Amino acid sequence: MRKLALSDEVLLSIEKPARYIGGEVNSVMKDKEEVDIRFCMCFPDVYEIGMSHLGIQILYDMFNRREDTWCERVYSPWLDLDKVLREKDIPLFALESQDPVRDFDFLGITIQFEMCYTNILQILDLSHIPLHAADRTEEDPIVIGGGPCAYNPEPLAEFFDIFYIGEGETVYDELLDTYKKWKKSGASRKEFLRQAARIEGLYVPQLYDVSYRGDGTIESFTPNDPAAPERVRKQVVMDVTDASYPMKPVVPYIKATQDRVVLEIQRGCIRGCRFCQAGMIYRPTRERSVETLKEYARTMLKNTGHEEISLSSLSSSDYSKLNELVTFLIDEFKDKGINISLPSLRIDAFSLDVMSKVQDVRKSSLTFAPEAGSQRMRNVINKGLTEEDIITGAGQAFEGGWTKVKLYFMLGLPTETEEDMKEIARLSDRVARRYYDIPKEQRHGKCQITASSSFFVPKPFTPFQWASMYTAEEYDRRAHIVNDEFREQLNRKSLKYNWHDAQVTVLEGVMARGDRRIAPVIEEAYRLGCLFDSWTETFRNDLWMEAFENTNVDISFYNQRVRGKDEIFPWDFIDIGVSRSFLYREWERAMNETVTPNCREKCSGCGAAGFGGGVCYEGKN
Repeated sequence: MRKLALSDEVLLSIEKPARYIGGEVNSVMKDKEEVDIRFCMCFPDVYEIGMSHLGIQILYDMFNRREDTWCERVYSPWLDLDKVLREKDIPLFALESQDPVRDFDFLGITIQFEMCYTNILQILDLSHIPLHAADRTEEDPIVIGGGPCAYNPEPLAEFFDIFYIGEGETVYDELLDTYKKWKKSGASRKEFLRQAARIEGLYVPQLYDVSYRGDGTIESFTPNDPAAPERVRKQVVMDVTDASYPMKPVVPYIKATQDRVVLEIQRGCIRGCRFCQAGMIYRPTRERSVETLKEYARTMLKNTGHEEISLSSLSSSDYSKLNELVTFLIDEFKDKGINISLPSLRIDAFSLDVMSKVQDVRKSSLTFAPEAGSQRMRNVINKGLTEEDIITGAGQAFEGGWTKVKLYFMLGLPTETEEDMKEIARLSDRVARRYYDIPKEQRHGKCQITASSSFFVPKPFTPFQWASMYTAEEYDRRAHIVNDEFREQLNRKSLKYNWHDAQVTVLEGVMARGDRRIAPVIEEAYRLGCLFDSWTETFRNDLWMEAFENTNVDISFYNQRVRGKDEIFPWDFIDIGVSRSFLYREWERAMNETVTPNCREKCSGCGAAGFGGGVCYEGKN
């Protein structure tokens, strides 16, 4: 029997003790005396959210296939356990062995969202690991970060030893082999970091210096050690079909956010929406073979007991074998009570036909993401969706029996006018009107159109990285303009409108494009008590504002400023394959409201062809 890190008394006093005991189906147990490397994989949010993350499952499986490595997991303890760990001075522990995280060789943290940054400090603090990389010794784990937010690692640079830029299946083995040799050599921690910096795709912040101009912009960003390259090139798995994939994913004891088998059908996206970071950093688009996916589905359902399969991708409709795969899944599993989930679909006749076969039409709602209410704004953001597409798709859905539709929009986009804002309400009304065009006897009661607005945040490596943002007050003003327009609509009783928290948006913007001067703000906010900042019930904007004030950091410098064409960005040392000149060209096309065709229609010369495969080479043998 494993000895649990928490006593029965503690476990009975906290909410959801199953978050912390480990021992789930398919979790991996090894003898720690028989391995050379112990790796603790962390998702800095609660267990239920972290357990739904495919990336961690992939790396967990990949690392544990190595005989010399044991990979375990840790998640952010919720506020109740956080309090107990501090009061009783119990160090944070990994689920599998229940050993303190500080005893591991590596602590790997996936950074999915800017608003989890204080949780990263919670993990380090509760683990008794010094917050600052510069203060760590040979006794501390190597703290390594990855995930989408690692594409601008600078706000977190002080807290990490290494950042992994790109997809984990490529050079992690080389890093672990390097660590093993270093461990035997008895060399210094600094020497290991220098060796790691020589591995393509790894960024060691301590080996770089930044200087600033009088106006606050970056003057230079340069290596201070010959081991560090001037540019760090993103890592890409070109053959995703043969890449490592978890056939026995860990099955949680309690309901996770996404309790299902996940089939990643492709990586990347051909669309080129100008606000979308994922669409740029995951280029080029690469597909998994349909035969492999069929086999994965069979094996993973058998190994997990899950009753749902979800097809994962940025735009599932663009997977070339989607029809074949979905038809197979329906035929193979429909009689076995297996649900099929199809997120990220464009709503067209095929998608609706499929969804009517795999969903209870009466209960489920359909989701469209027009992103903008007016055609002009959709051209600015390169959405590639006309109003006719939206109304036609909605009409087919209504005629197929659906009565509930969700519409997702963004407010605060570059060049947005009051007319563009009001079009969000008007478009929602036109969708409802399409429902009431159906003869009354053929309708199923009233329809419900729920429109939601998030506020636009410019992200690194997008054409909109040059854009400015607004204040929280201005975002709220815009949301109220839209809300007032909803009240004016003919079908207002069928319409519902809600919007995102503008204060969170402002902070997300600072973290997304921040530099190293943001680290003291994050640390101060954590010291003041900020934690679980993406959770409405725990978010404390007043404490964040106090942190900015205490550290003399000006939010408007990061958010309300239009960047010059040649300004050095904190992330410019990273090479994602997509060129800066292409991104700027797209920024100019946005200002001219010019649409750029998708990757399958016409190559736009973004630079991703340099990786030598994927959509860039389809049909060009």
